[in-house]
Amino acid sequence: MTGRAERLAPALSTGAFRIAASAVAVFLLVAAVLAVLLIRDAGDAVSEDVMASIEAETQRIAQSYASGGRDGVRLAVEQYAASPGHGLYLLTTRDGGKLAGNLATRPQDLVAGKRGGVFSFKPQGSGDAAGAVRQGVALRVALGDDLVAYIGRDIETQRQRLGRMRLVLLVALAALVLAGLAGGYAVSRHVLRRVEEVNATARSIMGGDMSRRIVVTGGDDEIDRLALNLNRMLDRIEMLMQGLREVSDNIAHDLKTPLNRLRNRAEAALRDPAGEGACRDGLERTIEEADDLIKTFNALLLIARLEAGALEGTTEDVDVATIVGDVAELYQPVAEEAGLSFDVVMYGPVSADVNPHLISQAVANLIDNAIKYSSAARTGPGPGPGDGEGGPSETGGVRVEVERAGNGIVVTVADSGPGIAAEDRERALKRFVRLERSRSRPGTGLGLSLVAAVARLHGGSLRLEDNAPGLRVVFTLPGASPHAKTPRLQH
Repeated sequence: MTGRAERLAPALSTGAFRIAASAVAVFLLVAAVLAVLLIRDAGDAVSEDVMASIEAETQRIAQSYASGGRDGVRLAVEQYAASPGHGLYLLTTRDGGKLAGNLATRPQDLVAGKRGGVFSFKPQGSGDAAGAVRQGVALRVALGDDLVAYIGRDIETQRQRLGRMRLVLLVALAALVLAGLAGGYAVSRHVLRRVEEVNATARSIMGGDMSRRIVVTGGDDEIDRLALNLNRMLDRIEMLMQGLREVSDNIAHDLKTPLNRLRNRAEAALRDPAGEGACRDGLERTIEEADDLIKTFNALLLIARLEAGALEGTTEDVDVATIVGDVAELYQPVAEEAGLSFDVVMYGPVSADVNPHLISQAVANLIDNAIKYSSAARTGPGPGPGDGEGGPSETGGVRVEVERAGNGIVVTVADSGPGIAAEDRERALKRFVRLERSRSRPGTGLGLSLVAAVARLHGGSLRLEDNAPGLRVVFTLPGASPHAKTPRLQH
């Protein structure tokens, strides 16, 4: 019994069981009140019917006395008493002497002057020991100065029916209590089992198994929806943890080399026999290296702030096409100097509630990458972001498009560079990922990661596609204004 009680205790102590028990208690209280009112109304209805029939017979007895006197009323009482049914009759003298009727003695409760009421009696012909005491109700009527009549009804049958009704209602209430408690226990066991699954998953994750997820039964209930949201949260946490590990590894790899180079250059400048000129040149190069490191750390800090979702209060309703146009105007001379065609096509205006600085920086990163890799593919066969895939191109160019698609804004930057292999595109959006194995090309591997963070922060997305040849980057934002397409072409 102790072991069984220990198994029952967790389910009985859950909030679900307490709620179910409270609901059963309230329902039981309401049902009990209704049952009492029902029984009372039923008893009142029976009493009213009985008293109405007694009142009618009382009037007939009184009429018999008025028309026939003592003998007439005695004859009438004898006739009523001999009739089958539940009628009770007694005609006595003032001192209690019985003259007629089917009651053996006067109702004691009515002798003391009461006109009517309930009394106990034994049917005639039964002994004191063997006769069953029954309940009746009667009225006392004075006939003249020397006669008293008692007219009543046997209500034992009605009383037993009301008793059975009370018993049935009590049994029904008890059954409702048991059913409610059993239902509450079953619900609490179900909830407890589902909650324990969540707890077990949480314990496994805290133990280091980040791949564990909460079981979804497919019932589409509240716990299933909670499990789905928690699983999405765990997926996000696992992705961030994986990204943190990758960032730590990449920082150790990518920043160690420039720091060593920085130190070696400073040491070489100190040892250079050329004196002050060599030291000055070494310090200038050291400052350049330090600036690159600072840019890398600033990019990391910005991505961290974006991942934290710090956007509220920094947005405004602006024309995204204007932002893209301003950035493209800055990079157009760079593309022309590299011998690349540079086309900007905007279907606008297309406005959205965004952070203009972040959108401008994201578009600048995309255009800068497009010019860099298109130029590299055009001028030589050096490795690009796709590890050389796609090869050099005789002619190269960059194309920037801004358009409204449904309820969103799409900014597309396409280049003619080497592109990125399909299996590497998702990985290329992570921090410090550089697809050229030699890592000889300038860069930190944070550009696309920053753009992806800006897109997620604004509720958009970043997608990499094949431009055949080259790479096509699709940067989407929500909330474009429904203006008609009006193309503006810039060269």
